[in-house]
Amino acid sequence: MKYILFPFRLIWRIWFYFLIIISVLIMAPFLLVLLSDEKYYHAFWKLMRIWSFYLIYGMGFRLKKDKEQKPLPNKSYVFIANHASLLDPWIMIAMNKNPLLFVGKKELVKLPIFGFFYKKAVVMVDRSDPKSRKEVYARIKKRLDDGLSIAIYPEGLVPTENVVLAPFTNGAFSLAIQYQMPIVTQVYYDAKRLFSWDFFKGHPGIFRVKQLKFINTKGLTIDDKELLKKQSFTLMYNELINDKLYMQDTNQPNNEREFKSPL
Repeated sequence: MKYILFPFRLIWRIWFYFLIIISVLIMAPFLLVLLSDEKYYHAFWKLMRIWSFYLIYGMGFRLKKDKEQKPLPNKSYVFIANHASLLDPWIMIAMNKNPLLFVGKKELVKLPIFGFFYKKAVVMVDRSDPKSRKEVYARIKKRLDDGLSIAIYPEGLVPTENVVLAPFTNGAFSLAIQYQMPIVTQVYYDAKRLFSWDFFKGHPGIFRVKQLKFINTKGLTIDDKELLKKQSFTLMYNELINDKLYMQDTNQPNNEREFKSPL
């Protein structure tokens, strides 16, 4: 049965890239203007949210949101989430009215069309270069003064599908402590199953997203970084291992092979 569905799933995947290419070409004139100056970032964010809902719903998905706590307007936070799908950044954008500044991989600049706008809208970091990581801190401080929040996938990669949650890197927690920003944890239960990196896997459905109660960092110092990282990891990990559908897909990825991001 699954082999019969392969052609339909392939066409469905191609449809996703078609949606991206067409929408980026249409938005290009607006993006060029909105990304020409940082003062337009709030307007840019509104356009990105429209784009996110367009892609999510255009692929036949729906979002089911469960927010235990909501962020205040004009307050800066560090948003973190587990990373299992190409669609994850658009889910995070759709979840947040507060403008976010993503800290992302430098490698994504290589993607045609998308990469051009990506390098203007995202703070890029070369994870293998300590100098690059230090420069990121300086750029982020400037944007935080404008009331933006930070979005980071703390796993630092898209792990293979048999991994529940990869170990966290330090960046998100160092930033949260340095600038005394609360950590907002989001958990994505269904992205791995509905839209993984396997072109022949997935289908339209409901993305369940849970936003947990915020982790306060007020009064913490850099010496508390490991404890904060462990606390955040444990919260997210416990949510995932207690979700039957997530664990069913994690224990038997595609029943025969493992997939991870090619980037």
